[in-house]
Amino acid sequence: MNRHHKIAAIALFLLFESLVSALAHTPPLLDAKAVCIAQKSPHWVIVDTRDTNAFNGWKLDGVSRGGHIPQAKDFSATWLKVKRPETKALLKEALATKGITKEKNILLYDANGIDALAVAEYLSAQGFSKLYRYDFNNWAQNLKRPLIRYPNHHLIVPPVILKAVIDGKKPESFTHSKRIMVVEASWGAAWRSYNKGHIPGAFHIDTDRIEPPSKGEPAMWMLAEKKILQRFALACGFTKETTVVVTSEEPLAAFRVATVLRYMGMDDVRVLNGGVLAWKLAGFELEKKSHEPSSTPSFGGPIPGNPHVMDTMEEVKKGLLDPRRFTLVDNRTWKEHIGETSGYFYHLKKGRVPGAVFGYAGKKDAYSMDHYRNPDQTMRNAEEILALWKSQGIDTQKHLSFMCGSGWRVAEVFTYADLMGLKDIAIFSDGWVGWSNAGNPIETGIPNLNVHPTQKN
Repeated sequence: MNRHHKIAAIALFLLFESLVSALAHTPPLLDAKAVCIAQKSPHWVIVDTRDTNAFNGWKLDGVSRGGHIPQAKDFSATWLKVKRPETKALLKEALATKGITKEKNILLYDANGIDALAVAEYLSAQGFSKLYRYDFNNWAQNLKRPLIRYPNHHLIVPPVILKAVIDGKKPESFTHSKRIMVVEASWGAAWRSYNKGHIPGAFHIDTDRIEPPSKGEPAMWMLAEKKILQRFALACGFTKETTVVVTSEEPLAAFRVATVLRYMGMDDVRVLNGGVLAWKLAGFELEKKSHEPSSTPSFGGPIPGNPHVMDTMEEVKKGLLDPRRFTLVDNRTWKEHIGETSGYFYHLKKGRVPGAVFGYAGKKDAYSMDHYRNPDQTMRNAEEILALWKSQGIDTQKHLSFMCGSGWRVAEVFTYADLMGLKDIAIFSDGWVGWSNAGNPIETGIPNLNVHPTQKN
């Protein structure tokens, strides 16, 4: 045997050994009966390893029906691709939150034969041994088996669906869209982020156009007046019937612009779930070519066309007088809520609106949304969000008015609440900045409520 033959033989042997090893560690494939048993047993955890958007309800990977299996917890294989310093800790926190522990039997399911194996490999490396698999396609194909699909899951769009739209196709939920536009939102001039790379075909929106900076003191970032919003809509070519998908490097900017567009009167406004990070994790490229919108002579309806999206200062004050029907949900950090910090370098007033209920946001600062996001910046599952609200006594049957500093964080929260199917919701866009600058009463300190330990982070 010559040298080349020996090398080839060794390579073949190593490949065989790796295949044998992989097969030895591949979790057994179970059937639907096993899933039904697992649903009723405290010794099992069913884990959806697919893309978060599939869990929400999108029909991805060719499945016949969208949604997730009842009782399933989400732990997407995509989260394992995030290369950030905090990812390792976030993944372990997610496992604990979802009750995915080593002593339980873990049933992992996917629809592509890849995601479950990726999560199984990760769990195996963490010391998990009771791992099993299930093919979601078998469940979806049987119409008698229930699936949970969030009522308005279309409000946040998967990268693969947006890519299809950009390529000129009309995928699921876009079939009736007459005109589709993609915009990239961020604060400041295009050179700050847009010119460095954006979703192909998107044009840039500086958020100053919908909330012009105040002149002088005190600092204000309030929603623009009707005339300014009208000029903005016409300059961007927006009409009432336009379908818009808003993207951004930091998802907060996209959600803020999206909710303002809805308030203005646009009927179909969506956000790329997870922003630019999700786009890159899906394997798609950004572009640096600049795009400019074509103006339009008419918006096609009054502005604001959907005033119910925003609660005014007067409406909030009136609502606070009737706590049986109204809740002002404070989506800021715990330190902002109790008055330890204002949250902003340009706004010094600290405290909360009297009667506001803490509703979670982020742990670090006024620009974080840890409690509402997965490790890849996509939406956290609805069940866990609702559990956070329940821990604070927030009743979703009441009118929920979401507030933060001036409307960015609550734009994301409002969209998720709408996605879940909640009806009686709105944004108090003036937020803490508007309330405190108007000289209204404020409170500080720990409220007389049972405070969950995680709020102190």
